[in-house]
Amino acid sequence: VTMEARELGLLVAVLVLGSSNRAAAYEGLSTNLCEVPAKDRVDCGYPEISSEQCTNRGCCFDSSIHGVPWCFKPLQDTECRF
Repeated sequence: VTMEARELGLLVAVLVLGSSNRAAAYEGLSTNLCEVPAKDRVDCGYPEISSEQCTNRGCCFDSSIHGVPWCFKPLQDTECRF
């Protein structure tokens, strides 16, 4: 399976599982800390990281924008927690 096919499958799964409530994607962090412009996102995950795995690292998760990190550092944060 190509990486693009896996990414598409993941995107479909995320959309199907409830992207209707955008605020829910930021569990554990204040929404305003996760309002990082797409061009300024600093990767905090790895390929195919889940929303839960990402937020468990203390990072933000937003899969609504293709081509940028979906798991990224919140504003004013210098390190991800592993």
